Amino acid sequence: MDSDKSLDRTYLSIVGRLKRAVAGIVPPREVEDIVQETYVRACQAERESPIAAPRSFLFRTARNLALDHAKRAETRLSESFDEDEAGHLGRQAYAGDPLREAVSHEEFSLFCEAVRLLPAQCRRAFVLKKVYGYSRREIAVHMGVSENTVQTQIARGMKACMQFMERCEREGRVNQVVELKTSRLSSRPASKDDLG
Repeated sequence: MDSDKSLDRTYLSIVGRLKRAVAGIVPPREVEDIVQETYVRACQAERESPIAAPRSFLFRTARNLALDHAKRAETRLSESFDEDEAGHLGRQAYAGDPLREAVSHEEFSLFCEAVRLLPAQCRRAFVLKKVYGYSRREIAVHMGVSENTVQTQIARGMKACMQFMERCEREGRVNQVVELKTSRLSSRPASKDDLG
């Protein structure tokens, strides 16, 4: 019973810091839900066995929940990108051209890698704008910076991502997928599926 009160006191004393920690990982709309879910998970864990370090447990749980949310958002973005491409080109286009599909997936993976390599503030502004569709004003409020800073960070992010993609293209990273796929298709005997 005392441990429950200890958990409650700890949570109430650090809830603001939990929100700030989570805000660095997820969009503003999700912060409150993740922090509340953190408390629920901590209470569930406390019922099973006492938590020796409630503060550390709460921060670790909040961080893990935020990272899980970010991964799910990235997966949804990837699926959305695939659906948009399929809708734009027509589903028949991929069915008839697996090389184009492989290159498209590789380009998207490289773009995600480029975004991950951006400095933290730049990446945060870029993702909030390009992935979540936040306005510059919303991003500025969320990040505690001016709208001009947000615009600068987004522009830097775009430039860095474009340079990364161009560098990958020069190095042939995208083309390696095509060459690998082509060599696999040409080196194996034709199957009934290939003949149509």
